[in-house]
Amino acid sequence: MVKRAISWLKSMNMAMKHFLFLFTGTSVLFALLAWNNLHDAEQLFRKQVLSDAQVIIDRTNLYLNAYLDNVQNILLLLSTREDLLDEEHEEEAVRVLRQYAEKNSTLYKTLYLIRADGKVMSNTQVYLDIIGNPYLEKLYAQASKNYGVMISEPYDSPLSGKTVAFLLPITSKYGGEMKGMAVIEIDLVKLTNMLAQFMNSKNQTFTIITNKNNVVNTYDSSWPLFYYTLLPYNTTLFPPELKEDFVTRISDLPVGVTQIDGAKDKLIAVKSGMNRLGWYFIAFIEDSFFYQNLIILYNNYKTAAVVWILILCISTFMMSRYVTYPVRKLVAKMDRVHDMEVLPSISVPGEDEIGKLAKSYNAMMERIHHLLTETKEMEQRKKQYELKMLQSQIAPHFLYNTLACISSLAKQRKIEEVRETIRSLVGLLSFSFDKSHEFVSLEEELEGLRMYAHIQTVRYGNKFTLDMNVDPDTLSIRMLKLTLQPLVENSIFHGIAPQKKEGHIHIRTLLRRGNLIVYIRDNGVGMDMQQLEGVFTERRKAPSKHRFTGIGIMNVQERIQLHYGEKYGLRIASIPHTGTLIQIKLPAHIYGEKDISNN
Repeated sequence: MVKRAISWLKSMNMAMKHFLFLFTGTSVLFALLAWNNLHDAEQLFRKQVLSDAQVIIDRTNLYLNAYLDNVQNILLLLSTREDLLDEEHEEEAVRVLRQYAEKNSTLYKTLYLIRADGKVMSNTQVYLDIIGNPYLEKLYAQASKNYGVMISEPYDSPLSGKTVAFLLPITSKYGGEMKGMAVIEIDLVKLTNMLAQFMNSKNQTFTIITNKNNVVNTYDSSWPLFYYTLLPYNTTLFPPELKEDFVTRISDLPVGVTQIDGAKDKLIAVKSGMNRLGWYFIAFIEDSFFYQNLIILYNNYKTAAVVWILILCISTFMMSRYVTYPVRKLVAKMDRVHDMEVLPSISVPGEDEIGKLAKSYNAMMERIHHLLTETKEMEQRKKQYELKMLQSQIAPHFLYNTLACISSLAKQRKIEEVRETIRSLVGLLSFSFDKSHEFVSLEEELEGLRMYAHIQTVRYGNKFTLDMNVDPDTLSIRMLKLTLQPLVENSIFHGIAPQKKEGHIHIRTLLRRGNLIVYIRDNGVGMDMQQLEGVFTERRKAPSKHRFTGIGIMNVQERIQLHYGEKYGLRIASIPHTGTLIQIKLPAHIYGEKDISNN
């Protein structure tokens, strides 16, 4: 499918391509701008809603702190009336508690005074005597260990329903002994309803939890049902309660804005820091709420997009036809060019882009003609190098010295050495005199190198050893004949021969990123920087009488770059008294195929 689309696109004329690219690019740009604007609008709206929610939460915390101050004031007033805890003052204590409760009926549900002997007085004394309140004993035990106001965790009171108790120990003015306790159970239903006026809606709600992960706000049957659809409630209980795993998750939320899974959809949770009551106020806003008010904006963009596409389609088509007309005219003239020997030129119609294109075309034709001339000259140089290689292939001194060595071995009756030496010489001469192929495989080049090394070993004894570490995948790669032999010959006579110790020459081949890499390393005398810089000038010197051929290092370098390009060739590194390392880089061509795959 993709290939067909690419083929279809390539077959189009320039006007249609220009139209498609211009239309597509402008459409994508419009879509990106529209998406970016909508995204920014959404983010601004989200930021505003979250900012409003944060303001409401901060104000709610201020309200709760004021609520705490009011409760503390009532408790402090009760603590000043320690006489109400005296025996025979029970009726007075009940009357005072009723007065406080009537004045603050919107805040408090039940008030208690608890004496040290366990006697309890309340503003609802009749209900207390009948129903009782088993939590008071536990609260008394907890508060007796504190000196200031203590706030309990939420619990179900027989007199106040779900509530939170505020407790303050009352001590004697003189002895400092604890005489009793003042307790206020607040009306959580009224408190929750008061807060719900600011926070509850179809798209948002809230909850309050203590630092011990208990839910403070309570269920109110007078609320609309959609108040309870955003958060996951356990409906098997009555009144319904938030599921424990959800309470655990929101208690672990960091202070600030976080996304969380609600009963059905994603919710944005805005959690406040802990207030003076030790509670966390968390507002929940439906995530989809941020997109609802953008529907009108989306519809406006849809209408604008349809009109824009129609205008864009017509304008880009007309522009493409107008712009490409001179180009089509130029192409028609260029198609008439057939003979590269003659320099064709195109008349320049003007100074605009088309005129510049025509000038560039004329300059290109001149460069092509110049490159053709250089290519012909390079081919002539190539043939001259090949002729030079064939004419100076075998040095007379090498042949004379080898035959003298064979004669000496024959006089010593070393028949086997004579046979091996003659076999190596014949093989080396056959390899060298074969003019039918300029390229050989690496395997053939290494075989010729082994025969040459054997002859030199017979002539000079165990002056050096040659070992090879060859990657089998490189053996079939083709290369210029007599590339390695001159380099090994140079290592023997200029690196190893001048020193007294036994020399060692190591050859390694490998494939790397589609190239054949050959390393030749010796432990000879090495070269300093000055000698190393003069290596590639040796072709200007007369060939050594010890050489097998007249090919030097510079000749090898030029032959490689002449055939393969300047990015291939030799790299030499050397350290005096340590040795020399030569790297040969060639393209990895094998017989009958193109470059082999990268390795």
